[in-house]
Amino acid sequence: MSGGLRTGEVAAAAGVNVQTLRYYERRGLLAEPNRSLGGHRLYPERTVATLRIIKAAQRLGFTLEEIADLLEATRPHGRHDVGLHARAVTKLAQVDTELAELTAVRDTLRAALAAGCDDLLSCSESPCCPIPFTS
Repeated sequence: MSGGLRTGEVAAAAGVNVQTLRYYERRGLLAEPNRSLGGHRLYPERTVATLRIIKAAQRLGFTLEEIADLLEATRPHGRHDVGLHARAVTKLAQVDTELAELTAVRDTLRAALAAGCDDLLSCSESPCCPIPFTS
């Protein structure tokens, strides 16, 4: 099709549903597409790649706001201080912090199981319970 891809074609090619496509458009992640004479949205082919980038970035834990910044950095005259390298450094630090917190939770739960904790009230009164009841 010479004028671009219709909504359903873009959604199918990128593996998203039509509502997701329109939501990303409303959020500014996708440029407003041209319209056919009949009023149908016609997206450029690069929209499929952009959608795949958005989904990949989401799998890496980036929020839609962060993804908008990442996409902005790829545009001509865009802000390069919010590009992938800067965002990846920040995201990696966040992931490391979350992993440390989750590791502590996992270790406490394992210790509670090993200690035979079966009731929170009883455990809260036991000095050998590994669950921290104070903050």
